[in-house]
Amino acid sequence: MTAPSPVKAALLVTGGAIMISFAAIFARLADVEPTTSGFYRMAFGAVGLLVLLAIFKPMRAGFAQGWAASFLIAALFAADIWFWHRSILYIGPGLSTLLANFQVFILTAVGILWLRERVGWRFASGLGLAITGLWLLFGRDWANLPPDYRLGVIFGLLTALAYGLYILTLRGFQIRQSGIAAEARLAQVTICCGLILGAINILEGNSFAIPDGQSLAALIGLGLLCQVLGWLLITRGMPFLPAAIVGLLLLLQPALSIVWDFLIFALRLDPLQLIGAALALVGIYLGFRSAARQRMAGE
Repeated sequence: MTAPSPVKAALLVTGGAIMISFAAIFARLADVEPTTSGFYRMAFGAVGLLVLLAIFKPMRAGFAQGWAASFLIAALFAADIWFWHRSILYIGPGLSTLLANFQVFILTAVGILWLRERVGWRFASGLGLAITGLWLLFGRDWANLPPDYRLGVIFGLLTALAYGLYILTLRGFQIRQSGIAAEARLAQVTICCGLILGAINILEGNSFAIPDGQSLAALIGLGLLCQVLGWLLITRGMPFLPAAIVGLLLLLQPALSIVWDFLIFALRLDPLQLIGAALALVGIYLGFRSAARQRMAGE
């Protein structure tokens, strides 16, 4: 693959971040059960990825290998989707996406606990800011929040945990099984995750029916724009940019998700909650920088 210029790489990551910022919006607009929307995200995403693999031969390198590992990765991804889509239902697309991005602290915490890495000032400062932001957003009036809302916050944090473990497992197997192209691995994981969520959907007694055209359009957008195109753009541009720039550009996802929630679903936050959201975003950025420095140190 020819290396893109820094400007082109930045545009790729920016475009991808904007696309995935609509993931929670599409999930809410789909107006189906949370597990059902997760299943269709994987189903439409798998179709899109298989088309790409059929067209571009380098993308399908190793597609016949590593399925057992991909099923394990997919199980963590399915947990991520299961928690996140319920968090979207209970607290809205913007805040649920913000909480999901706390996964950067999971990545760094694993390095600290497992690999005995030292805590840098970025991680400590970022974690402090993020916790302060959480308290301003939810903690000040926790006892008076509706039970479903509190459950949505908990699901959002569980999303961050599952998402962090998913990324760590995916990265680990990609290093161990380097002969499998990233696109082939993503297709494997998407297919396996779809099967897992489909089975869960049956066990939960949910229908697979798509109620109307809006739901169909939202589910197609969730699968093709977010699951496939958005992440492909990010993975194409990210290796060619400094970690600081990548971190800032990826902040577009949670920040824009909050903006879309304001515009589409009339999200309302009081001044202290707005400050909390801003502090959480800055904390996530510092957490990303800390995780990026640990990866560079380990390479």
